[in-house]
Amino acid sequence: MALVSYAESALSIVPPVVAIGLAIISRRVLLSLGLGILTGILMLADFSVTTMVSEVARRATALVWEDGSFSSWNLYTIGFLLTMGILMALISVSGGTRAFAKWARGRIRHGRDAKLMTVFLGAIIFIDDYFNALLVGNVARPVTDQYGISREKLAYCIDSTSAPVCVVSPISTWGAYIMSLLAGLLVTHGMGDVSALSVFVQMIPMNFYALFSLLLLLCVLWFNLDLGAMAVAERRAAQGQLWDPAKGMPAGEDLGLPDARRGRVMNLMGPLALLISLVVCLMLLSGDMALAAQGLDFTLIGALENAAGSWSMFTAGTITVVITSLAMIAQGVPVSVLLQAMAKGVRSMAPAVYILLMAWTIAGVISDLQTGHYLASLADGALPVAMVPALIFILSALAAFSTGTSYGTFAIMLPIAANLAAVLEPSLMLPAMASVLAGGVFGDHCSPISDTTILSSTGSGCHHIDHVATQLPYAVMAAIISVLGYLTLGVTGSVLAGLLVSATLLVVTVALLKRRAADRGQVALA
Repeated sequence: MALVSYAESALSIVPPVVAIGLAIISRRVLLSLGLGILTGILMLADFSVTTMVSEVARRATALVWEDGSFSSWNLYTIGFLLTMGILMALISVSGGTRAFAKWARGRIRHGRDAKLMTVFLGAIIFIDDYFNALLVGNVARPVTDQYGISREKLAYCIDSTSAPVCVVSPISTWGAYIMSLLAGLLVTHGMGDVSALSVFVQMIPMNFYALFSLLLLLCVLWFNLDLGAMAVAERRAAQGQLWDPAKGMPAGEDLGLPDARRGRVMNLMGPLALLISLVVCLMLLSGDMALAAQGLDFTLIGALENAAGSWSMFTAGTITVVITSLAMIAQGVPVSVLLQAMAKGVRSMAPAVYILLMAWTIAGVISDLQTGHYLASLADGALPVAMVPALIFILSALAAFSTGTSYGTFAIMLPIAANLAAVLEPSLMLPAMASVLAGGVFGDHCSPISDTTILSSTGSGCHHIDHVATQLPYAVMAAIISVLGYLTLGVTGSVLAGLLVSATLLVVTVALLKRRAADRGQVALA
């Protein structure tokens, strides 16, 4: 079917605006995504209802079967979600969750330490953002619950230490993907003698949003700088309500399963250590096999670039579930209890699967509408040289916010940023491309239709829109700090000057927030 092109029309932003706007207003994510999908498909079908119906059916089928084969990436990703639900249910039944919370209570003395533990876990589990969000959330949640930390705060910690860490780490699926894009751009612009890894490393200090969103997170946790909806959530959690009871229990919260009173920490740490080891090994193995098929020697970056990430995570999850189940049977846990745990673990992940399927569908619709290309086209024409990094950051953020994907934003905006810089000021090529990465992560952080946002809320046991609403003020502050840093970089041509200005703004912002928190405390005492 020939689809109508909206690459040069502002109408291309209508479906994402419908989906995001309704999600924020109504808080009904599935309904909002569904209406956004139908609006976009109706536009692509040139407002033919019969064509729209057939296109909806085709896209629904394509989620699992396309071009004569299974949609393996989608199916493996969903499979990994389900295996994580099963694994955490099994760990709960074994008493591992209870034992870990008790163990942590004796070593983590304050709620601040529990939150910093979450950041530490997020920083060291950087191989993949999906893996990071689900694993860190499930490990940290029993500990943060002990100290009355809201699920919204936990989701903020997870989301701000997944993509921002992955995007500056060359040894991650994100780093490998970005370097694969950079390699082609370097050849195009006559820089084939420079390695993509070298360029990636040089761009790390230019990725202002990733760096300052992480620093802002640490300041927020250390000084308890809670704003707006986050402050409301933290006050509610301090009174024993870890989530908003008016909105019902978050998905997967109450499994209703018995847990062993004599569980040990190893009942949790053993399966998770096995899972992490298997994921890393299988990713490297699949990447090595892909390199060998191309006649290339093994390299760490090359293996990650060619790794079958979703297959590795699903396979690792399946193996871990099997081994954990066998170990529990050997310890005397009835098979009927294991089967009950598995069924409830699958059901606990069902809402996340539904939202993720809808998010993937609307991402495909938005891609066909060419919303990202329309937003990118706004960068065409004569631009003041000094404005290039800041404007590229803003456009990349808009593209990621509207499409819900950082990867897609990188693919669209990196060539545009490189071309603009090559024409206007070649010395700004690396800062311009770094601002694409920064803007993509910022837009992704703010978007209700982003898959990483969905998985961060799932891993933390938080209502999805509540996570978006509570994280937004902090993301916007980090973005403003980054924009002013990019403006300084554009004017001076100095990365150091941009970093110093952004660092100064961060210090000022934190000081103002601390003063506001102190004033609020005095009012409360009065």
